[in-house]
Amino acid sequence: MVTLSSPDPPADDAAHRHPEIAQAFGSDAEKYDRARPRYPAALIDAVIERLPGRAILDVGIGTGISAEPFRDRGLAVLGVEPDPRMAAVARAKGFIVEAARFEDWDSAGRTFDGVVAGQTWHWVDPVAGAAKSGNVLHPGGRLALFWNAVVPKPELAAEFANVFASLDTGLPFNPWTAAPDADPYGSIIEKAADGLRVTGRFGTVERLAFDWQSTIGRDAWLEQTSTAGGINRLPKDKLDVLLRGIGAAIDAAGGSLEIEYTTVAVIAERLPDR
Repeated sequence: MVTLSSPDPPADDAAHRHPEIAQAFGSDAEKYDRARPRYPAALIDAVIERLPGRAILDVGIGTGISAEPFRDRGLAVLGVEPDPRMAAVARAKGFIVEAARFEDWDSAGRTFDGVVAGQTWHWVDPVAGAAKSGNVLHPGGRLALFWNAVVPKPELAAEFANVFASLDTGLPFNPWTAAPDADPYGSIIEKAADGLRVTGRFGTVERLAFDWQSTIGRDAWLEQTSTAGGINRLPKDKLDVLLRGIGAAIDAAGGSLEIEYTTVAVIAERLPDR
């Protein structure tokens, strides 16, 4: 996920069956847009070089974070987004956004060179989403799904895990207890790949990973953390206690964090019709 060492939804659950978690991200869309990290240029370049043209559909465009680097490179982007609060931020950036869940969206016969989804495909039914993508992609077009996985240094992650464990959050997972070499999106990616295979309309699934680093200050990290799935639904009193505890750990470590990011991507070609 974007801020923690495990995905926004519980990794062993089907996130698309939990719209109440997905809908919470729009509760402060401006903060979400401000706090969430962007995507490395190497990922964007890898997607673009595989596209047969310059028109893409962004599934779950949100506030436009995933769409901006494609537009900045001259691509035409149409967004689909079910949350009107998130869509309003993207529209303010100049994006055309149509309101719908991707599985229910009416393409009106339009087709695209690429379908992209940044940090959102786990909210899409993997079979229905793959089928819809097959319908709206040109043959030779690409479906590109990608996520940011974020891991603080192990010592700080352990401190954060202890703070989280001391609270009765009611959440079924502790975001900071994953092993350092864990693959937080492995099960989600497998479900996505299975959905593509079911359609019979996509070629071999290509999996890519891009490692990068960043230094982030205490306040920026706390703001990111407060936008994470599940955590963003905590009552204010518990959220405040959690953030104070995490902030104290960061202060004791010098006031900033060295973050290791891995952006994982799944790319598949839409095969020609038989």
